[in-house]
Amino acid sequence: MKTRVLIVDDEAPIQRFLRPALLASGYEVLSAETGAEALRLIATAAPDVIVLDLGLPDMDGKDVLREARQFCHSPVIVLSARDREAEKIAALDLGADDYVEKPFAIGEFLARLRTALRHAAPDRAAPPRFEADGLLVDLERRRVVKDGQTLKLTPKEFDLLAVLVRHAGRVVTHRQILAAVWGPAHADDTQYLRVFVGQLRGKIETNPETPRLILTEPGIGYRLWSPEEDA
Repeated sequence: MKTRVLIVDDEAPIQRFLRPALLASGYEVLSAETGAEALRLIATAAPDVIVLDLGLPDMDGKDVLREARQFCHSPVIVLSARDREAEKIAALDLGADDYVEKPFAIGEFLARLRTALRHAAPDRAAPPRFEADGLLVDLERRRVVKDGQTLKLTPKEFDLLAVLVRHAGRVVTHRQILAAVWGPAHADDTQYLRVFVGQLRGKIETNPETPRLILTEPGIGYRLWSPEEDA
């Protein structure tokens, strides 16, 4: 069966832009122009992945996301022309798996879509193994190797890297990382996180001054580069 993609966007040019590219890539495509129609299709058609615009005519896309997350666990990629960091952070914290800013290149969009689907695969419960740019991370064995040399990470550095590996290719907000590694009480300690990211980059990046693996999403969080993004 083909992977089913639901596009939720009231802009006809976006629908015309995305539909042919998705069909050419072998996906089945459903469309909705309102939040109400989107929620109906999410409930009845069981899309494998949802592409959601935040600016809908009948309700805010974040409200669609909030309601959908009560019964649907399919990955959600937010499309947004809104450049306010708070909007993106809110969508990610509500359960979006990634976001793509308008205007966007179709190649990057398809790569983000593939990454979201890969993370939603049935075997995602198994500890992932990450390999890229000379780095190997084996979460099951808690082993990290860079250019053939085993690295010594502190427990918190490893936990931080593990969170990024489990979400490779997707944006993880500051609050999500801090809550996962240090607990909810530290969810606002972004400066604390910045120090640890700097330490981790110093160990795993070929050139920490121009990081290739741990990418900063300004004001929002971090994203571990995935080789699929260049596929």
